[in-house]
Amino acid sequence: MKPSILLIEDNPDDVELMLLAFDNHRVANRIAVAHDGVAALELLHGTSEREAVELPALILLDLNMPRMNGIETLGAIRKHPRTRMIPVVVLTSSRLERDLVESYNLGVNSYVVKPVDFEQFVEATREIGSYWLLLNHVPGTDL
Repeated sequence: MKPSILLIEDNPDDVELMLLAFDNHRVANRIAVAHDGVAALELLHGTSEREAVELPALILLDLNMPRMNGIETLGAIRKHPRTRMIPVVVLTSSRLERDLVESYNLGVNSYVVKPVDFEQFVEATREIGSYWLLLNHVPGTDL
């Protein structure tokens, strides 16, 4: 079974665009979607009503979200022993230096500004998937 991706994104248009881009490049990995940081942490760690999901091989994280923003979510992911080693790629429209610096201070693996052009967005998605799912190795996985 191929490793999964957790997409944490509140904008339904961006979710659809990302799923379409992965589909266009025949990325066969399972993709779970959480619409904010609270929902993502519930998926990753479980709740009193539900078991945690299998850990994803990659988390794609937007920064501007309701309830719990991406910076707070990243901090929570990095603090928990279960999730601290999962590669996290911030995929955001924010070009603010403070967001970039804070993301790296919290241990993000990569910071990508979402391209506005559809073709560039599709290509960026392909490159992210290729590198993080095919080339990158994380502790606890077979080399």
